[in-house]
Amino acid sequence: MPQSPKKEKSERIFSPQAQKRREEAIAAKRHKIMQAALALFAENGVSGTTVEQVSALADVSKSNLLYYFKSKDGLYLAVITHLLEVWLSPLHRFCAEQDPIETLGEYIRLKLEMSRDNPAESKLFCMEIVQGAPMLIKELETPLKQLLDAKSAVINQWVASGKLKPVEPYHLIFSIWAITQHYADFSVQIKAVTGEDLSSPSFFDSTLNNIQRIILGGLTP
Repeated sequence: MPQSPKKEKSERIFSPQAQKRREEAIAAKRHKIMQAALALFAENGVSGTTVEQVSALADVSKSNLLYYFKSKDGLYLAVITHLLEVWLSPLHRFCAEQDPIETLGEYIRLKLEMSRDNPAESKLFCMEIVQGAPMLIKELETPLKQLLDAKSAVINQWVASGKLKPVEPYHLIFSIWAITQHYADFSVQIKAVTGEDLSSPSFFDSTLNNIQRIILGGLTP
C-alpha cells in the first residue's frame, strides 16, 4: 500500500538529513546572535546594551532572540562562558610528555593570536573580571581552577624532571595571560606609543619573539 503524502512529508521532516540541517540552522542563528551581542557588550557593557539592539544588529526579531536565549543575562552568560572555553582550549593540550619550551612558546603564540584576532572578546572578559566576575564566578571557582590545578601539576613535572627552571606554575600562566591580553585590552595605548598594533605582521612577529624571549629565557635550563 503506498504511503500517504502526509506520512511521507513527516518522514522527510524527521529524517537524519533534515534533523542535521535543522541543528545546523539553529547553531548558525545562535552564533549570529552571540556575535552581535559580543560586539555590543564589548562596546557598551551589559547595562548599556538592550535586547532590542542585539536583535537589530543580528537581524532577528526580539521574540526569535528570546526563543534561543531567555533573557539578556542569559545571552551575556552564554557569550562570556563561550569566550572562556575558547581561551582555555590551548591550555588543555599541556601534558608531561611534551617539550616544555616548545609547548609554552606555542601557547604564547596562540594567546597572542587570540588577542590579535579577537580583541572585543578580550575586552569583554576584562570588563567582567574588573567588575568582580558577577556572572562568571562559578566558572572561575570550579572548571577554571580544576584546569589550572591539573596543568600546574604538569609544569611541576617539567620542573622536577629538569626540563624547566623552578617556577611557580600559577604565576607563569598568569604572566602569559597578562602580557598577551595586554595587546588587546590596551591596544589604543600601544598604538599611540608605537604607531602599530598586532594587525601589522611585522609588529606581531616582533611582539611574539620578544614575549617568548622574556618568558622562556628565564625558564630554559
